[in-house]
Amino acid sequence: MTNNFSTYLAERQQLVTDELIKQISNLEAPSRLKDSMLYSLEAGGKRLRPILMMASCESYGGNYKSVLPVAIALEMIHTYSLIHDDLPAMDDDNFRRGKPTNHRKFDEATAILAGDGLLTYSFEHIVSLPHLSSEQKLFLIRILSKASGPTGMVAGQVLDMEAEKVDSSLAELEQIHRLKTGQLINFAIVGGAFIGGATKEQLESIEHFSNYLGLIFQVQDDILDVTGDQETIGKPVGSDEGNYKSTYPKLLGIEGAIKKKNDYVAKAKIALYKAGIEHSVLEELTDYLSNRNY
Repeated sequence: MTNNFSTYLAERQQLVTDELIKQISNLEAPSRLKDSMLYSLEAGGKRLRPILMMASCESYGGNYKSVLPVAIALEMIHTYSLIHDDLPAMDDDNFRRGKPTNHRKFDEATAILAGDGLLTYSFEHIVSLPHLSSEQKLFLIRILSKASGPTGMVAGQVLDMEAEKVDSSLAELEQIHRLKTGQLINFAIVGGAFIGGATKEQLESIEHFSNYLGLIFQVQDDILDVTGDQETIGKPVGSDEGNYKSTYPKLLGIEGAIKKKNDYVAKAKIALYKAGIEHSVLEELTDYLSNRNY
């Protein structure tokens, strides 16, 4: 990863974090609810989805500032999903990004409501954006609600839970992660390209890229759960095995998981070529996600 690219990531991460904190801090909501929402937003993270959305917009000639407010809404939904994933009824995690999970810091009821607040406010936020047309808002809300709802991310979470303590096939594992992880990444890529001015044909091509990118992200997550450093990744190593999760290393072994990831990377880059943006920052982001250590 070049110094320029490292700087690019750091600057965009800080930009997203600052804007998130600003938006939620200005809400007229009960202080404990705001504190709980801000706690998870301030925990940091890669800010992958907003960065992908801005990069996709720029790849088609758009200005990242035009899509940043939508990217903020997307990160709200991602953060809500993490708060709920960590709950005792779900993954029952005590730490997230090196800090106590939201329900450990506050309590289960507050954590649930903080997640609910982030989810619902994200759509209010998009609707209120003055620089977007009604047509643009409708397109974005339609694909975001689908990506995060019962045929998208939520469906993937259910399939993920159903796959615990059973042996999943590769096709079943890919379907879980196309939904649970890939749908919000898909929204980031397609939504950003849409705001950037991509044609219908280009949107179809870039969607193929986003599908592979979601799988790349998940394979590396699974690999890091086995080989990663707990202090670096911010959560206990081996939690997937402890929760009897279906993972790529469990199904294919570490070497097989790495080989499959590299196959996804090759296919993602072919999709970028077909979308006409093979030398954009999205290509660097693909390599970054494939080789990250947290």
